[in-house]
Amino acid sequence: METNHHAPLTSSEISVLWGFYTKNSLALCMMRYFLEKVEDPDIREVIQLALNHQQKDLSVAEEVYHSEQMAIPVGFTDEDVQPSAPRLFSDAFMLEYVRQLAVVSIATSGAAIPFVTRSDVTKVCHTVLQQGTELHEKAKETLLSKGLYNRPPSIPAPNHVDFVEKQSFLAGFLRERRPLSAVEISHIFMNAQTNGMGKALMMGFAQAAKDTKVKKFFVRGKEIAHKHMEIFHSLLVEEDLPSPKSWEDQITDSTVSPFSDKLMTFHTTTLIDSGIGNYGLATAASPRRDLGADYGRLMLEVAQMAKDGANLMIDNGWLEQPPPSPDREELEKP
Repeated sequence: METNHHAPLTSSEISVLWGFYTKNSLALCMMRYFLEKVEDPDIREVIQLALNHQQKDLSVAEEVYHSEQMAIPVGFTDEDVQPSAPRLFSDAFMLEYVRQLAVVSIATSGAAIPFVTRSDVTKVCHTVLQQGTELHEKAKETLLSKGLYNRPPSIPAPNHVDFVEKQSFLAGFLRERRPLSAVEISHIFMNAQTNGMGKALMMGFAQAAKDTKVKKFFVRGKEIAHKHMEIFHSLLVEEDLPSPKSWEDQITDSTVSPFSDKLMTFHTTTLIDSGIGNYGLATAASPRRDLGADYGRLMLEVAQMAKDGANLMIDNGWLEQPPPSPDREELEKP
């Protein structure tokens, strides 16, 4: 049934549009650079698909902005990318980056759908979700075909059903550790994997950044990602399970930046946001108490870095403010 009135955008819908537009404009800059540097024709096809998707996502969002006569976010433009800069990442890194980009698109668009009402904004969410799913399948199949895909650990399939009988199932400190569950393993592996990609990306950004403070910010990000990787790897090693591949060797020695310091800093803060969300989901899915304590401690550490990243962007005039509600006290002043 169609509505017979034009409902104003809700705060959730404005937030969703703003987030999609800003982050897709960043991803489009990344894909433009990747497309200029990629050599493998199969990987080029995946990157081209990602670029096409980003362009369509921006176009669909712009339709709503124009229909509502709203100010379109600045986001990221030609000024934030130099496609002619020397190669900073390998083809394999670019392919895994695109796969993880698709994972984020699926998660954010899927989470946004319950919060939007208008059909045009719902269309934006559905478009991003559909294209993210298509892109992930394409990237995953290409990684598999080239022997680059990081499969999560395999464990024996259960042949009977068990029920928890003792409170020790929740314990995790000292020697009271039960084996990890399949759900806990999947979150640990995924978080080790994303931190591995994040560490390599921070290495590249640190090499290329122009501003000294920004460079130090990326070095700190690299060190934190390495620390978190080690924690997740140790949990897997204790269970005699394999860890995901690392990507440090996929970064070249170039110090010429393909991206503006503004783009790289914002990109880092979005990675932190995703990481905090991943840790929150992992905490909820991990009954073993030591895991919850680990995730809580790691969330605090990256939250502090997110705050410092926001301050860095404010100091440089890079932080675009999300649409605010009216300041009623200011409006009521005589």
